Amino acid sequence: MEFKHISVLLEETIDSLNIKEDGVYVDCTLGGGGHSKEILKKLSHKGKLIGIDQDTSAIKAAKERLKDYENVIYVHNNFYNIDSILEELDIDKVDGIIMDLGVSSYQLDEASRGFSYMKDAPLDMRMNREENLSAYNVVNSYEEEELFKILKNYGEEKFSRKIARFIVEKRTENPIETTGELVEIIRKAIPAKFQREGHPAKRTFQAIRIEVNKELQILNKAIEDSVNRLNKDGRLSIITFHSLEDRIVKVKFKELEKPCTCPPSFPICVCGKEPQIKIITKKPIEPLKEEKEINSRSRSAKLRVCRKI
Repeated sequence: MEFKHISVLLEETIDSLNIKEDGVYVDCTLGGGGHSKEILKKLSHKGKLIGIDQDTSAIKAAKERLKDYENVIYVHNNFYNIDSILEELDIDKVDGIIMDLGVSSYQLDEASRGFSYMKDAPLDMRMNREENLSAYNVVNSYEEEELFKILKNYGEEKFSRKIARFIVEKRTENPIETTGELVEIIRKAIPAKFQREGHPAKRTFQAIRIEVNKELQILNKAIEDSVNRLNKDGRLSIITFHSLEDRIVKVKFKELEKPCTCPPSFPICVCGKEPQIKIITKKPIEPLKEEKEINSRSRSAKLRVCRKI
């Protein structure tokens, strides 16, 4: 299947980077190369782009899309490791970093990946298929209490307790092997009147995907490491697609902008923690109405940007 992905908030993200033509930029979530291509258009032959993705299908698609550009370095890895990646490339500082935290259209549309609740497929959901933990493992081996906490915390699912119980009861009969089986269990757990607010499996699938790929743990560390790797006035631009991610970015940016931990009663700062960034977006940038109409997957997208000081 061809790797297709429509880059969300494309123009806004590229503008937010304030690109220098001879600069060094990192696309932490290369995907199909949409954002990367726009960055490369603005770079001279002295400029450089590092494209990171843990999905080999994405790397392959990006190489094809960006084949006319020679100043690209492709890295098959997780952006959690951005610090060691740049270390290995002997790159000390960069001028801009982007993270697009959405699941690609390709991953959603490719049934065999198991990300979609709309298509029956083996339970997988691994961004990196070389990892061992899959959705099958989570659904069939996690304790009921553990499942409940994941669905509640990562999916903000109001029926998390009941869904977790139904999953455990069902798997005592036979292992739950497909997305279709899981969807049916969720449908039975959620009262009919609450199934009118979008697809009933949406929050559960989001929660399991986050657990499988350790998305929220990765994000916190990646933000800190990215800021440390920015040149003065370098930009970090992050696109999120649900409230949990957006909250992490918002809180982490605030911590880095005002890191002082001294009590308010202290006349001067004695903790020694100095601001590292200036937040550019006091409120997140959201897609225009036209983009939301063209690409329904952009509706929940939010872009937050900070500048290294």
